[in-house]
Amino acid sequence: MTQETRGERIAKWLARSGVASRRDAERMIEENRIRLNGQPVTHPATFVTNGDIVQVDGEPVSAPERTRLWRYHKPDGLVTTHKDPEGRPTVFASLPEGMPRVISVGRLDLNSEGLLLLTNDGELARRLELPSNGWLRRYRVRVFGVVDEERLASLAQGSVFDGVRYGPIHAVLDSRKGDNAWLTVSLKEGKNREIRKVMAGMNLHVSRLIRTSYGPFQLGTLQRRELEEVSPRVLRDQLPKATEKAPPARRAPAKQAD
Repeated sequence: MTQETRGERIAKWLARSGVASRRDAERMIEENRIRLNGQPVTHPATFVTNGDIVQVDGEPVSAPERTRLWRYHKPDGLVTTHKDPEGRPTVFASLPEGMPRVISVGRLDLNSEGLLLLTNDGELARRLELPSNGWLRRYRVRVFGVVDEERLASLAQGSVFDGVRYGPIHAVLDSRKGDNAWLTVSLKEGKNREIRKVMAGMNLHVSRLIRTSYGPFQLGTLQRRELEEVSPRVLRDQLPKATEKAPPARRAPAKQAD
């Protein structure tokens, strides 16, 4: 049986539909949240073909569209999640009406601001998050405390704080006024709250953190809460593989792989 006749694995299909990354989609299958043509999906090696009805938490999911990417200026005070158990406002609830289902490329925490990439393709999100891309993520960081420029420069060799090893961080002092200073910080692989934790390890308190770029994509002049789609031409130039169309799928009677 060819790829065309058996369709596409459901986790990949859900990822391309912007529901979640493939890994998260597989977790949703384990949690019995996915149905195909009214029947619970129990195995990730389940295939979707044209005309099938896929539901997540009882809601139908539209078939994947062409890959799209947006730049969004996230303000502080929003969490980067679809549903927050604490009831805090979320990035996705703040998006304008008419937006397709999207997920974020990485995250910015509650108190962080700046460039957040959003896409309707979970596979693309996963690829853009991989450290192997070597994409630089650049931030403007305001800190409170005494900045030791020599120690700041040493972060480029990697560092260890509270028993956690961090990769190279390039940090430069831009300006200083009293006990407040602005830094430009760049890294290629970011652990959870890495910049805040590393700065805390240097006795610096981060009072503001703004992401200004993610790989080739820039925050630019986007205003807070402003959203702008990356043009198909730029997407093709920067991410040629992301715009390749999946082969057409035809209906097949078999749904489960052996």
